[in-house]
Amino acid sequence: MIDWNAIDTVLLDMDGTLLDLHFDSHFWLEHLPQRYVELHKLDAQHERALRARIIGEQGTLNWYSLAYWSRELGVDVVALKREIQHLIGLRSDALDFLKWLKQAHPRVILATNADRESLALKLPLTGLEDYLDAIVSSADVGFPKEAPEFWFALQDVEPFDPARTLFIDDNPSVLESAREYGIRYLLGIKQPDSQRPERELEDFIALERFAALLPEEMPAISRR
Repeated sequence: MIDWNAIDTVLLDMDGTLLDLHFDSHFWLEHLPQRYVELHKLDAQHERALRARIIGEQGTLNWYSLAYWSRELGVDVVALKREIQHLIGLRSDALDFLKWLKQAHPRVILATNADRESLALKLPLTGLEDYLDAIVSSADVGFPKEAPEFWFALQDVEPFDPARTLFIDDNPSVLESAREYGIRYLLGIKQPDSQRPERELEDFIALERFAALLPEEMPAISRR
């Protein structure tokens, strides 16, 4: 599927791509609304309203900011995430893929909308840092990945050749933004959340397993 000799840089999303999206889906749509009404002694109507509000922020920096939600809701969102941190985990064969990339030697960059508080929680629990050359959060550059400005900002801090870059992300809006920037190799994820059905992406190839990307023989990739 991929000519690895044509790839210098691999950009990887985190939640829903390397990590099972079930943790985030459950936290934002179930656990946080429930704990919010419990802590503030509110009724179920407020729970439904918060769920709608969270969904309404989708695709913005606020959507991904734990500090924003802590401030807006008057709760410690990081502490509430820790209550269910046992749900944080890698997707199927993501670790095998990361190990292969480390041997194959393209430059591997985590390009994520997760903010630094979320990264501080998830990275130690998953060991992702051992396989990454760099981590760039949308909070660092001031734009979500859905915005074209993100890719120009990423280019400034971690230069890459779009024509020789593979980007994998579970979000079709983000993939479209990357395509408009000019990134040549784009792949989606068929089942970001292990507890929800697989889905097809209209405009992008969706991976079932990372193993489908691995060649039968190790390519001679060198860093540029």
